[in-house]
Amino acid sequence: MTAPEPTTASPSSAAPATNGADHPALALRDLRKTFGSAVAVDGVDLDVRRGEFLTLLGPSGSGKTTTLRMVAGFMAPTAGSIEIDGSDMTRVPPYRRDVGMVFQNYALFPHMTAADNVAFPLRMRRRPAAEIKKRVADALELVKLGGYGDRYPRQLSGGQQQRVALARAVVFEPRLLLMDEPLGALDRKLRESLQLEIIRVSRELGATVLYVTHDQEEALVMSDRIAIFSAGRIEQLGSGEDLYDRPASLFVADFIGESNILRGRYEADGGDGDWVTRDNARWRVGRDAAARAELSSGTPAALVVRPERIRIVDGGGAGDGLNVVEAMVDEVLYLGPDTKYHLALGWGQRVAVREPRESSGRELQRGDQVRLAWSVDDGLLVADPGGA
Repeated sequence: MTAPEPTTASPSSAAPATNGADHPALALRDLRKTFGSAVAVDGVDLDVRRGEFLTLLGPSGSGKTTTLRMVAGFMAPTAGSIEIDGSDMTRVPPYRRDVGMVFQNYALFPHMTAADNVAFPLRMRRRPAAEIKKRVADALELVKLGGYGDRYPRQLSGGQQQRVALARAVVFEPRLLLMDEPLGALDRKLRESLQLEIIRVSRELGATVLYVTHDQEEALVMSDRIAIFSAGRIEQLGSGEDLYDRPASLFVADFIGESNILRGRYEADGGDGDWVTRDNARWRVGRDAAARAELSSGTPAALVVRPERIRIVDGGGAGDGLNVVEAMVDEVLYLGPDTKYHLALGWGQRVAVREPRESSGRELQRGDQVRLAWSVDDGLLVADPGGA
């Protein structure tokens, strides 16, 4: 696919030309959106690097889709600015922003064939007929729909319709590709297949992608970086590994992956080390985790331990550098290669443990008493704003 020729509808006519290499592909500065007294987006600052796949992830109502719609130009911000390739696009209409958009509901024209749907943005830009024909053919081949150009949307499966929508979004080689829950209407197996297709297409084109989803697994699989949204703000921005292994808050720790959250108070005991304590129980905190959390002694805190980091140990000594607790098996869940246990601790706390079936060789039943252990270094310490 060759680079498009400039037209009167290009973004350069909406703002002064800049050297795009000196700027992020997308820059949001103190972006806000309110609806009356309700704050939907509350001062978002974000730089998206050129060629990056960045996902906005969060629960419903967290502000991620509103942010995307402001970037697309479908919604005007209450305050703040939006720059694309260094040009201020805050008040520029959508058709002059040179961005591609893929929606959850495909948004294909039902009376047009797949080829005509893909050709639509090129015709709006008044490209020559020969160029349109070649670009449409190349785009359909890119999404593995060569030979499907004469079919109407009603003759295509949901996955095929979304591929057409993707081809339409990239056919004019936009500066920025926006995707709003594009796989949300598809079944799990098809969704996983199209995740890989979207990654492949974006890499082949070197596209800058801003992607919205509420599916954390989807975000972890597809993204270079992820911005976790909560209550209209970015709670944490980083790679999937950063967010999973080094969450900056209890919200992120609880939202990304499955977590066991042991709430209590952080106690720095001087020579005796660092602990989270609750009633008569206490769990040692690793020095690195304590240093990252930067909490004062006596502060409400939580120790976060992932299910795969806890192991069920024999009745003997568990060894140095481990936290050990007594537990009772509450549920045993078969998950194919893994077994997942839900266990009750003595003070009403429940935890989950996940272990490979082949390596464990155990067959626990509900009601069994066991001991659980995890390395002190596998516990993540975070503040607990709602703690007593």
